[in-house]
Order: sequence, then C-alpha cells, then structure tokens
Amino acid sequence: MEVFRRMESVRDELVFLTELTRGIAAQFGESCEVVLHDLSRPYESTIVAIENGHITGRKVGDPGTNLGLELLRGNQVNGNKFNYVTQTKDGRLLRSTSIYMNNAEGKPVGAICINFDITALMMAEKTLHGMTMTSLQPEVRESFVTNVSELLDALIQEAQEQVGKPVAHMTKEDKIKMIALLDRKGAFLIKKGGEKISAYLNISKYSLYSYMEEGKNGNEGSEEG
Repeated sequence: MEVFRRMESVRDELVFLTELTRGIAAQFGESCEVVLHDLSRPYESTIVAIENGHITGRKVGDPGTNLGLELLRGNQVNGNKFNYVTQTKDGRLLRSTSIYMNNAEGKPVGAICINFDITALMMAEKTLHGMTMTSLQPEVRESFVTNVSELLDALIQEAQEQVGKPVAHMTKEDKIKMIALLDRKGAFLIKKGGEKISAYLNISKYSLYSYMEEGKNGNEGSEEG
C-alpha cells in the first residue's frame, strides 16, 4: 500500500494494477467484477480496466460511481469501504469493497473496486445464507452506471427522495435543501451538472448558485413565489 501512496498516477503502475485486476477476478470467478479507476481522468471515463463487466453492465471508458464523487468532493477523508452491500439497476445484490490509492499529497488518484454478485447465494438454502451475510456492513447506496448522465439522474432521484416532495410542491427551502444534498454528493463536479439540476428544479442558473450559497450560509430565505 505504501507503493500506491507514492504514485502520482495510476499510469505509473498500470501494467501491475491491470494484472492485479485480472488476477482477483480469476481467483473468484465470473460472479466477481473487478474495476480499476484512474481518478486523474475526467469522471465520465475513469474506468481503465474491468473484468466481468457483465455484473454491472460497465466497460472501459465508463464513469465511476457516486461514492467516488463524494470522495473527490472532499466529504470523506478515507473513502475505503470493505464488505458492504449494494444493488445493481436490475436488482442483483453485490458484496463490494472499494480501495483508493493516494499520491504523496494524500489526494486519491485511483481505486480498485470489487463487486461480487451474491444474488444466487442469497437465494440458496440457509446453510449458505450465514456465509454470504457474515460480517457485512450496513447497506450503502451505490449507483452503477454506463455514463455520467445516468449517475447524475440517480443522484437527483436520491436527493429528491430525501427531500420527500415532487418538484411541483417544493418550496424555496426545499430546493435549497436538495441543492445542498446534491452538492455534498459531488453532483456539481459532473460536467453540465448545474445546468441539468437547475432545469430539473425549474430555476435559473443564477438562482441555482444563489440557493447554493444560501444553503452553505444556513440562510434558506423565504418561500419561493
């Protein structure tokens, strides 16, 4: 791990990391997806190596997930997560681990993510159930997508669920809350994210950034007319 911490880029150890990705997948079989992310690349194309991409439907050149965005946004000091449960778009359960690689300044430059499909095991007899659920952490919501537009849609949907209202019934305070949630999730790091969010909330870009500042200052103002 100290070698990884001294890397300035995944490209410095790309051959080794690609082989490591392949080796982990070979060890655990076709139900195990292993993904190598280069976080120095634009977020819409961080995947530089992937094995068993059929698990989440992704390929080389596809984007990272919402968890990586949160780390890059600076909302987490250590983004490493071990043995957590998440779910694909088609409802399959995955047991996942995400390990980030930092450069000398502590900035994340890459990640190796392991997603093991435990759906069949979860449907097996009780003798297998104990094995698949042993020591699992609480469920983490992670969005596996093939482009950043889908990722942004997932973040918007999650934020709206937390606000608990459709846009048509949102007050200004509700929209400020939703924008703050999206900001913390790293949604504005996505190219043209601000444009899509302002259009979704039916507000101007000027209002978007004004609401963002109000949210940061804890001053949500009065209800929008």
